[in-house]
Amino acid sequence: MIYQGQNLAVVLLDNGIAELVFDAAGSVNKFDRQTINELDEATLAIANHSEIKGVVVRSAKSAFIVGADITEFTAMFEQPEEEILEWVAKTSRVFDRFEDLAVPTIAAINGFALGGGCEMALACDLRIADTTAAIGLPEVKLGLMPGFGGTVRLPRVIGSDNALEWMTTGKERKGQQALNEGAIDALVAPEKLTDSAHSMINDAVAGQLDWQVRRSTKLSPLKLNSNEAMMSFSTAQAFVAAKAGKHYPAPHMMVETVKNAAGLDREGALALENQGFVKLAKTDAAKAQVGIFLADQLVKSKGKKLAKQASKTVQTNAVLGAGIMGGGIAYQSAVKGLPVIMKDINQPALDLGLSEAAKILNKGMQLGKVNADKMAKTLNAITPSLEYSAIKDVDMVIEAVVENPKVKSMVLKETEEHVGEDTILCSNTSTISINQLAASLQRPDRFCGMHFFNPVHRMPLVEIIRGEKTSDDTIATVVATTLKMGKTPIVVNDCPGFLVNRVLFPYFAGFSKLVLDGADFAAVDKVMEKQFGWPMGPAYLLDVVGMDTADHAASVMAEGIPERMQKIDNDPVTMLFENDRLGQKNAKGFYNFSKDKRGKPKKDAAAQAYELIQPHQADASDFSSEEIIARLMVPMANEAIRCLEEGIVGSAAEADMALIYGLGFPPFRGGIFRYIETMGLANFVELADKYAHLGPIYQITDGVREMAAAGKSYFA
Repeated sequence: MIYQGQNLAVVLLDNGIAELVFDAAGSVNKFDRQTINELDEATLAIANHSEIKGVVVRSAKSAFIVGADITEFTAMFEQPEEEILEWVAKTSRVFDRFEDLAVPTIAAINGFALGGGCEMALACDLRIADTTAAIGLPEVKLGLMPGFGGTVRLPRVIGSDNALEWMTTGKERKGQQALNEGAIDALVAPEKLTDSAHSMINDAVAGQLDWQVRRSTKLSPLKLNSNEAMMSFSTAQAFVAAKAGKHYPAPHMMVETVKNAAGLDREGALALENQGFVKLAKTDAAKAQVGIFLADQLVKSKGKKLAKQASKTVQTNAVLGAGIMGGGIAYQSAVKGLPVIMKDINQPALDLGLSEAAKILNKGMQLGKVNADKMAKTLNAITPSLEYSAIKDVDMVIEAVVENPKVKSMVLKETEEHVGEDTILCSNTSTISINQLAASLQRPDRFCGMHFFNPVHRMPLVEIIRGEKTSDDTIATVVATTLKMGKTPIVVNDCPGFLVNRVLFPYFAGFSKLVLDGADFAAVDKVMEKQFGWPMGPAYLLDVVGMDTADHAASVMAEGIPERMQKIDNDPVTMLFENDRLGQKNAKGFYNFSKDKRGKPKKDAAAQAYELIQPHQADASDFSSEEIIARLMVPMANEAIRCLEEGIVGSAAEADMALIYGLGFPPFRGGIFRYIETMGLANFVELADKYAHLGPIYQITDGVREMAAAGKSYFA
């Protein structure tokens, strides 16, 4: 044994080859401070051992190295820039010292080699992977860039074009693609990985593989002439501008860094990487995206823990109510291998549900993501039926009929009479109280809400709503089934609108008030999309939701929370609904929907919508972007705070993920609570107070006022 640490060790074999083996105490290898220090100590031990002829770097786990321990680094990002720069420069030099060993080195990559794991492999002279490997630099997803030499080494190994595509998208490469692009030198079966790595390092020791040339390439400037450089970097800049836009600084910084470092050696290029990393670490986008990563881990961890507590496994599912929503839920169950019975009271509805599933699969086939076998298996896993007898033996039923409390209560009551005593019933309701629906059931402990978002196959979130009488086992089983269906469950307590819709409707109310005060709805959409970063502005989103659905849900919310959500006089949404302008579903709402000459969908602000609104509207006013954002986002933030204070949602992190996954809240803002915290609680209180005269949805709680005064955080 040449070196033994807590997370890695170096062993010298009889033939003079040393193995540097990563084997952390936890389930995966990752670069925390301890591991980085041990890598430096191990490198020094190797350098000082005269008998070593070559080094094989491998993992004793099912994955190579999954990346840096971001939980350890977040506190560091709060430090001054000089201190972060000192840390990242010092850390990246550890990888340099390993790269500079006097003997050839090879990385034997199995499973994930991401972020720092990929950078460790790049610091080696040779790289071999097995067919389980997934290699990449995903730091952009955290609002960061590689910090351990990735922007320096990867362009010199696979070329700047490929490297920038890797880094600016953050997409990992499977083994064959990594081999095709030159990131690895060989690809083998898992059982052959270690032996093949030793064979290659022995060839390098014997001079049959020129490892010195490979290493010198990584230490030298990029091999690009001025024309090649201009084409490469201008193309990359255009790609990033189109894909990332202005809200995500990390991919832009990567392109600039590689461009400016192209003519420099490793030392100069690495200094630019260090500087870029520090600048990004201090951005709001990085804080938000790191916050999302940590919140996502929390949500997934909670889901897995709950799922383990389930006393039974759902083997067969049922969906009541076919249609588009029911068909989407049935597809999601079937495509993940959970057989589903789709029941409705009429054949046309069943046909619509099946066609919805087939449509999703056909689109997948067109994109090359679905083959004929998968399509057949999925459709065969959906059994349509008009009879209750078909669902008598299922483990779980998801009711997805019309959003009407009387209809839902009747259907749930009937269903309970036709299924087993331990069958779980769920309602895919978006606003109706679970306690209200449970009142008609004999076994309310086996009932909860299971709110899917449309389109089901695309939206990751499922709100699991706990009623007053819902049992813990029911929640655990439904969470486990949601995970099995490939969705992210977030458990919330019952209230009108639950979490997502409860915070959405004050946002819509803020929009309606703003329009009645003289704002142009198209201008509001433009600000909320281009400036704030929503995928759709409020008018466009209402058109997608449907004016009939939005008006009905607003009535439910008004009845449930009358002190804040009373319906607005002359609400533009109601006016459009009453004039049969339902939005996308009949091609006319705030916008008129049509197709251009090439058959692509387009929307135009509808003159008819302006005409309906204008008689009830104040004189046209040109509101600033800041005022538009404040008047829509303060009501949403206030209601999210109330949900947290009332215990509707368990944590700020879960609320953030629910809005990101359920509404498309801009990821670079990190979620509603991260948005409030980035603004600063004291500043948020001041902003809300500025608009408090507009009504209850703008008036903050005593709790947030006290938190702001005490300098507290929702993420403490």
